[in-house]
Amino acid sequence: MNDEQREQVRNNARYLQNVRPIDPEEIYEYVEGQPHPAVVRQVLREQAFDLGLIERDEAFVPVSDSPVEIEFDGVDRIPLSHVERLETLLVERYGEQWETGESGDRLRENIRQFKAEYFDQRSVEYDAETALAYAIYHLPDNYAVAQHAFADLAREDCIPHQLRLLDVGAGVGGPALGILDLLSDVCLIDYHAVEPSAAADVFDALVEPGCNQSVTLHRQTAEAFEPDDEYDLVLFANVLSELDDPVPTVERYLSSLATDGTCLMLAPADENTATGLRAIERELVDEQDYTVYAPTVRLWPDRTPESTVQGWSFDVKPDIETPTFQRRLAQAATETATAQDTDSTDETETKTEQRPEEFINVDVQYAYSVLRRDGRQRIEFTPDPSRFAPMAESESHVSDRINLVGIKLSHDIGSANPLFEVGDGSETVDHYAVLANETGLNRDLPQAEYGTLLAFENVLVLWNDDEQAYNLVVDEETIVDRISTVS
Repeated sequence: MNDEQREQVRNNARYLQNVRPIDPEEIYEYVEGQPHPAVVRQVLREQAFDLGLIERDEAFVPVSDSPVEIEFDGVDRIPLSHVERLETLLVERYGEQWETGESGDRLRENIRQFKAEYFDQRSVEYDAETALAYAIYHLPDNYAVAQHAFADLAREDCIPHQLRLLDVGAGVGGPALGILDLLSDVCLIDYHAVEPSAAADVFDALVEPGCNQSVTLHRQTAEAFEPDDEYDLVLFANVLSELDDPVPTVERYLSSLATDGTCLMLAPADENTATGLRAIERELVDEQDYTVYAPTVRLWPDRTPESTVQGWSFDVKPDIETPTFQRRLAQAATETATAQDTDSTDETETKTEQRPEEFINVDVQYAYSVLRRDGRQRIEFTPDPSRFAPMAESESHVSDRINLVGIKLSHDIGSANPLFEVGDGSETVDHYAVLANETGLNRDLPQAEYGTLLAFENVLVLWNDDEQAYNLVVDEETIVDRISTVS
């Protein structure tokens, strides 16, 4: 189809889009040369985002201008189709028994190595083999995390039906697969992924856009890529710790965010990356005109948390099923260890070297930060200073019982007693709510979900010298209530 015919298709679509569904079987007759309806359909698909059309039941209709609504009950497993595509890549490179022999040993060693480099806060170099090893270990949990995070955003009306999304540091495609699957059939998506490493080859092989989805892969570094459009959502998933200078890089991308757009930053739940995410968040909000939408909302006007706040805050979701590629790699490690034990004179050494469980990764735990430019917050609540004390003033209330409000920022991290991190956005150091004695009047503390705003009445403030933090002791004299303020 030539340019003139394409323009005729577009013109017909513009004319009909507010009149009735656009059927290629109808409008092909009004195009010079009457091209086959299948050709017209393909042109409409290519032009769908610019025309604001979404394909429904063999026809095209205007995309809704309201936020998307989805049904989401969690993630049990990564879909079989994605498992099979990754296993196909492994078979193509190493053969049917890719998990055994030298190839299996190299993949397992790659997983050990990038995990060690990651936890030592050293940059990881992704060659083709490292990218495949990363996909084996991280594709499932990245998929699940993205679905949970985007489902929350959809529930809060932060995702439009016509979504232009920029994924910076897209890796092997775990987040992209999760997002595209979650929003399939409900959203018109123009997805742009930035990934310079060999991981881009894996992304390209695994990510297959569906109906009403287009995916463009930009093989450039985050620092070098120049956004030339406005985006509804900018995503940084597990990449900020890999950047040499993350704050100015994020700032540059935020300048391309739509006025009512959302920036979602995700990081693993380990201490270094989770606390690093909070440091980046604070610097961005303190220096620029951005608002923390969630989860660490600043409740008190003109108060922000100090840099001395560690902020090791992350959410935890149910584990997913172990995918076959992880199980195969782990089982092969078990068989290798058994064979080594048979021939070895030092069984302890070989058993220490072979730990099959280190190749299984089904935990869904993640730190996140959501920033916006329009001032919206997930929690719209300003504490009454005549009723509540800000956490910034906890030093003057040590050994006193006071009333305060705080957002629940952890699951139970205690040993002797249930312990939960809480914050109000004003704190100078970390605050932990310690459940010393559970009653019917304070049960909301352990039962509330991550990110819930809680009111504490008659809570005892103590200084914890070992942790250099404040403990808020919740006992039989304390009342804890949820405050419903979701925007």
